[in-house]
Amino acid sequence: MTLPQLQTQEFGGAASARRVIFRLHFYAGLLIAPFVLVLALTGIVYLFNTEIDDALHPSWRFAAHAGPQLPPERMVDDAMAAFPGARATRIDLPTAPDRTAVVFLTPQQGEPFRVYVDPVSGEARGSFVYTHTLVGFADTAHGSLMLGDLGDAIVELAACWAILMIATGIYLWWPRDAGGVLGAFFPRFGKGRGLWRSLHGATGLWTSTLVLFLLLTGLPWSDNWGSNLNKMMGAVGLGYPASYRTHIDHPPTAPQSEEKLGETASGVPWTLESAPAPHSNEHMMHHMDQPIDVGQAASIFASRGLTTAYRLVYPRDAHDVFTAYTYPDQPEGQRTIHLDQYSGEVVNDVSFADYGAGAKAVEWGVQLHMGNYFGLPNQILMLAAALGAAMLALTGPIMWLHRRKSGLGAPAPFKGGRVAWGLLAALVGFGVIFPLLGLSALLVLGLERLVLSRIPATRDWLGLSSHAKATPQ
Repeated sequence: MTLPQLQTQEFGGAASARRVIFRLHFYAGLLIAPFVLVLALTGIVYLFNTEIDDALHPSWRFAAHAGPQLPPERMVDDAMAAFPGARATRIDLPTAPDRTAVVFLTPQQGEPFRVYVDPVSGEARGSFVYTHTLVGFADTAHGSLMLGDLGDAIVELAACWAILMIATGIYLWWPRDAGGVLGAFFPRFGKGRGLWRSLHGATGLWTSTLVLFLLLTGLPWSDNWGSNLNKMMGAVGLGYPASYRTHIDHPPTAPQSEEKLGETASGVPWTLESAPAPHSNEHMMHHMDQPIDVGQAASIFASRGLTTAYRLVYPRDAHDVFTAYTYPDQPEGQRTIHLDQYSGEVVNDVSFADYGAGAKAVEWGVQLHMGNYFGLPNQILMLAAALGAAMLALTGPIMWLHRRKSGLGAPAPFKGGRVAWGLLAALVGFGVIFPLLGLSALLVLGLERLVLSRIPATRDWLGLSSHAKATPQ
């Protein structure tokens, strides 16, 4: 396969389109490679989170006794007895007969923590702060780089640029003649820049589809793009069930009425995060001696078919509801029930069948992304995707370091304005679908044109000089 020669020339026509694409691919790889590497490595850890936690803490994760399980309220009471003064906020009931329950506690001082409880004996087997564990650290770093909202925005931006990097990379690397297609899929081992270029290209062609799948199925969890997607789906009937808009006859008057379910019930499925949070009937507060307790709530959930392998979230305040939801590896089994904390009345009861078509697609994608849907083969497939992303993140910068001394120019253009306009239209489409990407791409190209090209050191290092030497890609 003969790769096109790169040449530097002023923007104009088809050459301008190819130069823009090459520049975007170059800047994407240079700027986001560290973040892609972090996402790939932390994703691999979380991909095997169950196996890792089981290996590190087998005495905590598995029940020591066999027999009938205690009711949820007893498990919670035993956890609180082991840690006096702490307040329970949630319990995850055992997912299998040999598994422990997990009780979420908030102390009077310090960070919230979780307690493994033997469901038969009630013994507190061990406690941990989630972010202080290997899996918890990987999970938090994968979603927000341990930087909160800022980190989430960075991860979202990196994912968007990675999507563009894959699209432009395939376009730039794909051979221009049919005879070179087969050779593009296999690296040519040699030395120096040629080796790294070949490894980078072949890895991209083999794994790009899987990496693209990971990126697209991970983006719904981002605070900006993902939450907007969720709201849009809900608004047009493709997302959360419509019953969340009509779940109560007497709407609450408190400020909490504007809250979303994801804010009041931790960990609910993605589809329900942006749904309006259900509320207990505030008028009942004055007619009831006290709210129902977790034992009564669990009995009502059991009468509705939820007996184990579900998560029970406590009301945070006088306006909230009890929420129970299932979160199995196959999202078809998802179900969520809300109870009025005063009357015990079922406020809403929804299942996967009630979701809109868009929400169902996202939930399937999420479980495939996490390697849950079809067991070990699913994990291995996503492992291959993560390793491919890591390889691309490593070989891209190395390839550039090997070639930077000879300058960097734009690839040889295709002839024909129709092709150029099509490529530019595709770039505009990327910007419409991913606004953060479009804005940042304009910023990068503008910075290159107006600032970097005027500074001799950066102009030469980036190959922006009009006299830059042509180099093979």
